[in-house]
Formats: sequence, C-alpha cells, structure tokens
Amino acid sequence: MRLNEVMPGEVVKVRRIAGGPKTRLLDMGLTPGTKIRVIKRAPLGDPIEIEVRGYKLSLRLEEAGYIEVE
Repeated sequence: MRLNEVMPGEVVKVRRIAGGPKTRLLDMGLTPGTKIRVIKRAPLGDPIEIEVRGYKLSLRLEEAGYIEVE
C-alpha cells in the first residue's frame, strides 16, 4: 500500500521509499520502520498532512505515492 491511499486517522509504518525524491523524503524523517499518522487531507485531496516523529508535515499526493507503508 502507498501512503497516498491511507485514510485520515490511520497509523502506518514506512516500509520503503520507492523512487522520486528519495533523499529529500529520508531527510524529512520518513525512514523505513518509522510510524506515520495521517491527520487530514485538503478538500481537493492534495496535499495530505501527516505526523511523523512528533512533528506535522504536508506532502503532495505525488510524493506520498513513492512511500510504501504497511
């Protein structure tokens, strides 16, 4: 499953980063094994707000599509 498919309120764990701006996403703390909580989506679906390592982060759907979660 990809992060852009997760519904608000769900908690998932990063499995791997599959392409895209991999280094940038890893630098933001989205490393394998990290738990992520999806907080909300914008009215049109893009971007999504997540909580990772105690801080809030907004990602575009395209970026979230590169993050495989379980």
